[in-house]
Amino acid sequence: MSSQPSTSVPHDDHGSTPAAWTTVVIITIAFILGTLAIMIGNWPLFWGSAALVVVGGIVGLIMSKAGLGKKRH
Repeated sequence: MSSQPSTSVPHDDHGSTPAAWTTVVIITIAFILGTLAIMIGNWPLFWGSAALVVVGGIVGLIMSKAGLGKKRH
């Protein structure tokens, strides 16, 4: 085996960015609330949770465009 360094480009963040984490947290909270809403039969909370999923995606896109997402090479 050769002890030469690898010539492949290392991954610098694997997607662990503020934009990605914020999006995941918002959508996870939305799914938890949506599940709770179905269990207790609260339809306004369910639809609010569905809207929160969309908001989470929009927040992620805005944060990514603001430079808090994965850097393009």
